Amino acid sequence: MTDMLVRLYALPARPTSPLGAGIGIHRAMAPERRLAVAWIEQTFGAGWAGEAEAAFAATPTRMHIAVFEERIVGFACHDVTALGFFGPTGVDEAMRGRGIGEALLRESLIAMRNAGYGYAVIGGVGPADFYRRTVGAIEIPDSTPGIYADMLFPEPLPDQH
Repeated sequence: MTDMLVRLYALPARPTSPLGAGIGIHRAMAPERRLAVAWIEQTFGAGWAGEAEAAFAATPTRMHIAVFEERIVGFACHDVTALGFFGPTGVDEAMRGRGIGEALLRESLIAMRNAGYGYAVIGGVGPADFYRRTVGAIEIPDSTPGIYADMLFPEPLPDQH
């Protein structure tokens, strides 16, 4: 899985894709930590939960969550495995196809741009076409296995980073 690069300065100022009724996205807050990390571990595994925990080490947090009917249905992190990196991100399987992943991606990338980054790296990409189409990401040559090369994995990673 290769890494991809996004030009943050080329993104629109605000996300443009409307979400379905009842779906909201916000930056996660410290009181949501245990709920968010537990949901991520149950849904995507211990590796992503570890990265999610790191998102709560900063104030403001480096995680956005999607909420539907008062429950978490998606998340996106940035600056957790390495500075300037987007991910991990995931959406509840039953909620996919509603624009949640795109909205989470855009909110996170805009937060990175607002923090002063000109570019973001999407590490260990699964759906490269999604990132190409959604934010104009380009593949970084010779970036496999990248930063994750010597990492211990408690379980196979989902193909959704």
